[in-house]
Amino acid sequence: MNASALYMLDFHRDRMLRAVTHWGWEAAIAAISGDVGLKAVESFILQNIKEDDKDPPLRVKIELSKHGKMTVNAFRVAETALSNLYPQELPNPGAFSEMRADGSYLPSKSPEYEVIVADLRTTPSEYTHFKTTKREMYDMARQRAHISLPDLKEVLIINEEDGSVMEGSVTTPYFWRDERWVTPSVNRHYSPRSDSGGQDGTSRRWALERSDFPLR
Repeated sequence: MNASALYMLDFHRDRMLRAVTHWGWEAAIAAISGDVGLKAVESFILQNIKEDDKDPPLRVKIELSKHGKMTVNAFRVAETALSNLYPQELPNPGAFSEMRADGSYLPSKSPEYEVIVADLRTTPSEYTHFKTTKREMYDMARQRAHISLPDLKEVLIINEEDGSVMEGSVTTPYFWRDERWVTPSVNRHYSPRSDSGGQDGTSRRWALERSDFPLR
């Protein structure tokens, strides 16, 4: 993983790159590809955060057009422990917040969220796999569940075709089943009707690529 003040920057860049490659946006591909492209994304974000917003923590939203142009917005958010941002393992539900033998801590259960199941189902598509600026399905699900960004609430997006969980509106869900964690299946490359239909997200990739996570 690339060292950066921006959370999982290389994972987020990779996700954007897969999306623009899928749509064949050549200028956008060129703008963010390779080490040069990654540095360009980082520099653009850091240079375009307002001076009043430079004290962390911030939630940063970057948009990339088909012409390779970027825009960025930053919003203040509550602090999150590093053990939750970069968990080294995902323990069973009863072991969160415990100290390990080396003195480090497992992920914390705090803050706890109220989880709501969406009342209307969502059609899986390229837009749910890549989670672009076309986000009406997420925005409407949150509106119907009466959730605003600061609320400690989340709504689960449900697949219209089979009733399975696709993802959360702003999170990746994990479920404890048969003594291990599971998460909705998502292919690295978009393939209609071959997975849950949810997003190939960054924190999900972090979890799946680590051997200490009893996850599938």
